[in-house]
Amino acid sequence: MTDWFSTLASGSELSKDAASELREQGFVVIRSAVSSDQMEHLTNAYTVAVASARDEDIHTGTASTRVTDFVNRGSEFDGLYVFPPLLEACCLVIGRAFKLSSFHARTLRSHTSVEGLHVDVRRDSADWPLLGFIWMVDEFRPDNGATRFVPGSHRWPRTPADTMSDLQADHAGQVLACGAAGSLIVFDGSTWHGHSANISNGPRRSLQGAFIPREGLAATDFAARMRPETRARIGLLAKQVLAL
Repeated sequence: MTDWFSTLASGSELSKDAASELREQGFVVIRSAVSSDQMEHLTNAYTVAVASARDEDIHTGTASTRVTDFVNRGSEFDGLYVFPPLLEACCLVIGRAFKLSSFHARTLRSHTSVEGLHVDVRRDSADWPLLGFIWMVDEFRPDNGATRFVPGSHRWPRTPADTMSDLQADHAGQVLACGAAGSLIVFDGSTWHGHSANISNGPRRSLQGAFIPREGLAATDFAARMRPETRARIGLLAKQVLAL
């Protein structure tokens, strides 16, 4: 693909309002990016993929369980990491050729506490700037652990760890990114964020990941993990994004 970055950067799938909000606030919620009909199919595929994952691909933390590499877990997920508004947001935030660094499922368990505010990458890293994304498999609500962001913090030179004594404490400027299943959160990785407490009786599921500059070190080596059937079905743009 000739000069694929310039082609993406000149696109118009990311609305002007969404682009402005991403620039100014550090994040934006693209609501109902996947239709309710499509979400039923996607949710079923998510459930099957998580249930069939090998132990080495499952990582259980204090609040959530992650399953890595949703590039190779079925065609149902192929369109999510090459969603045109998402790739245009990468052009906006990263500003040069980029690649997918991670793409995984994350289930936030019920009755778990708030996550400490953090940034996804420090400014002195080869992986900066980073563009993060979260697909809502379930509705994100104030009671089930919706992600909290501090608007405008992507422009601040210091991180939460540099300035806050209690990273789990509420920040005066924080807002919750809520939305229906099928909505997409896109955010600058320098924006202060973390999930809120899930005080509900059910889990809150998502598909999430990040893009980094082409020269950065990806969290997942997609080339090494690439299954023949995946390579055969994905298009040229996906191969560019995966740095294959």
